[in-house]
Amino acid sequence: MPELHRYRIFISHAWRYHDAYDRMIRFLDEAPLFIYANYSVPSDKKFDNLTKAQLQEELRQQIRPVESVIILGGIYVSYSDWIQFEIDFAKELQKPIIGVRPWSAERMPQAVTDAANIIVGWNTDSIVRAIREYSI
Repeated sequence: MPELHRYRIFISHAWRYHDAYDRMIRFLDEAPLFIYANYSVPSDKKFDNLTKAQLQEELRQQIRPVESVIILGGIYVSYSDWIQFEIDFAKELQKPIIGVRPWSAERMPQAVTDAANIIVGWNTDSIVRAIREYSI
């Protein structure tokens, strides 16, 4: 059997709202015949005491090597300058953006709708399919 491709991804999230991030990790970990490297930093390893410029550079370092960026479309997107920074930097690097519609919601934040190459629901198959299709 040929070796599976290891997808390099960045999952955008707000550390204070980490439930959706944790759910995404579980979905990806449980996906059959799918391997990935997560370049984002979870809440238990968050950066403390960084200046705005230092945090921006940390985020750039996480996004540069990835093949796609996943934006979790929770309500916090509308209030997070950091998630907008991640979206803007991903677009600057021409990284594909996969928007994930909020769990059990129909509406997607406009910032994610405007930036995403594709929007998928909270379904392991559709998320993995989008990563495979859109990753560069």
